[in-house]
Amino acid sequence: MKKINQLILLTSLLTLTFISEWAYAQLPRNQDSHTYQLENPISVQYLKKNLRKSQPRLVLNQAIEKKLREKLQTDPLTQHIFQAIKYNTESVLAMNLITVDIPDNPRSQKNQLGISRNFLYRVNKLGMVYFVEKDPEILQRLNEEVLAACNFPTWNPKHFLDVGEMSLAIALALDWTAGELPKSTITLAKQSLIEKGIMPSWPENGETPRWVNGTNNWNQVCNAGMIAASIAIAEENPELAAKTMNRSIEGLNHALAAYAPDGAYPEGATYWGYGTMFSVVTAAMLESAFGTDFGISEYPGFKESANFGLLTLAPSKLLYNYADSPDVPELYTDFTLSWFASKTGDKNYLNHERFMQTPEEIGKLSRLAGAGLVWTAQFEEKGSGFIPNAWKGEGANPLVIFTGQGENKEGYYFGGKGGRGSISHGNMDAGSFIFELNGVRWVIDPGNQSYGLLSRAGFDLWSRCQECDRWKLLTKNNFGHSTISVDNKRHVVDGLATIVDFKDGEKPEATFDLTPTFEGQLKSATRKFTKDSPRSIIIEDQIETNDATKLITWQLMTQADIKLVDGGAVLTQEGKTLRLENLTHPEISLSVISLDPAPLELDRQIENLKRIELRIPAWIFEGNKGEIKVRLIGE
Repeated sequence: MKKINQLILLTSLLTLTFISEWAYAQLPRNQDSHTYQLENPISVQYLKKNLRKSQPRLVLNQAIEKKLREKLQTDPLTQHIFQAIKYNTESVLAMNLITVDIPDNPRSQKNQLGISRNFLYRVNKLGMVYFVEKDPEILQRLNEEVLAACNFPTWNPKHFLDVGEMSLAIALALDWTAGELPKSTITLAKQSLIEKGIMPSWPENGETPRWVNGTNNWNQVCNAGMIAASIAIAEENPELAAKTMNRSIEGLNHALAAYAPDGAYPEGATYWGYGTMFSVVTAAMLESAFGTDFGISEYPGFKESANFGLLTLAPSKLLYNYADSPDVPELYTDFTLSWFASKTGDKNYLNHERFMQTPEEIGKLSRLAGAGLVWTAQFEEKGSGFIPNAWKGEGANPLVIFTGQGENKEGYYFGGKGGRGSISHGNMDAGSFIFELNGVRWVIDPGNQSYGLLSRAGFDLWSRCQECDRWKLLTKNNFGHSTISVDNKRHVVDGLATIVDFKDGEKPEATFDLTPTFEGQLKSATRKFTKDSPRSIIIEDQIETNDATKLITWQLMTQADIKLVDGGAVLTQEGKTLRLENLTHPEISLSVISLDPAPLELDRQIENLKRIELRIPAWIFEGNKGEIKVRLIGE
């Protein structure tokens, strides 16, 4: 597959460093999980009675430590991960101490998020190595790092993700050293957790910050940091700790509800990894500190989301990159799945392939690798669960995934989706799909682009009205996705496309109702995907026009070379071919629109990007009803 420009790929991978205020956006509560609520007995009295008195108590405790030390002697996977953590720690020791540099420009203040994440990375490596080996050199460096971070003038509460990650890091540093840092450092760290972490979450105007009860990754990250900080300072200020923890546990219900009913995370694969990482570390901290996670692991759809995490990674090792996601996986997904492995006993969730390599081959680990080591050590195999070849996830941003049978030698992968543009990190991509075969991604999603570059250009990426700037971008509007468009208009931003039929088996199929997506443009529309063979997919649209409808455009996004032929086209890429068969309208020739360069200077520039179009005038449909049926089949 042709590689996209390396610079553009790099900026895409850095997008999480520039998460926007729009990430506060509220997603609708899923009614199937509305009745499920986390247990929340937190009060001053409960803390005094039930909080584990001895450290460690965040992710680790005495029983978990015993299991960890046993596995470090007997389990090759645990041993390999620890050696990789030590290898990463050597790189930390070679770095200068953490520093902060916040420019006066308010937009640039979000850059501290990268600093907070870097600090969490350092603490996880140093803290875990010290916990296992008690090396005084490591303790000294950890002490210096904590002092440096606590002496920052602020942890940037205007962008509270920064505070959430920093608070978690400081709390873990205190906990995993279990009182062995200098007393002056411990005092400063706890004071900082209160003054720079928790107190800014209680604004003087009395308003509850939007992230507390949001339904996206901000909720998960920020509440995790506040819970960790509260446990760390519980003895010094039990009242503040209790009211903060109580609020955060209550607030987590709103984010966890988004996983129902099947585990399809509305914000896509990358944000699943990010948000879920902080929810599982929250569950682990609560369980180690109180003996219960208060119901996080049993939240409807939460454990099931591990399959979502696995299935959104295609055979090409690229993600199904809808919803502002880059196509290259982030580092933290491996250890997020390790937690699910520890809870289910399913070895599918342990990444033996990566972690049985040498430390040099493994390379840089995620910033919560220390916790991931603990979860890996807790794994006790109960069998290998079944990962379906045909899977659906409903909820706020529904999707289906079809994969190959058995060893999947053909590298078959199909992902199709519904949803709506107005969801958090959503795009006008209802009805869109991607398709891989033989290691080639034939049909692509244009993916994400750098939030930072757009922000610095003054582009309003985050407003989501029908005519807002966001939809001018090819990566965000329907003209950059493999779906249909009507009269060259944008999709209806609030129109929710849902799954109305799904069948698994050797020839799985799924049907989406796209009618709300085209409200006012069409009377009705459905799109059916059928895997009719191990090397093909059929896309079938049933359309009913209204009196105003003039043109329906069927679209496919690809980087392949294209040769138009009678009845369709032949795509070639990496020495392989794919046929596009125009089954219902062979008399209408396809068109190829070059999108390299993309229409706007601010658009993501993708090498060799093209849009194949089948433009069908509405008058062809007798009685206002018609069908568009296209088949993609590999060689």
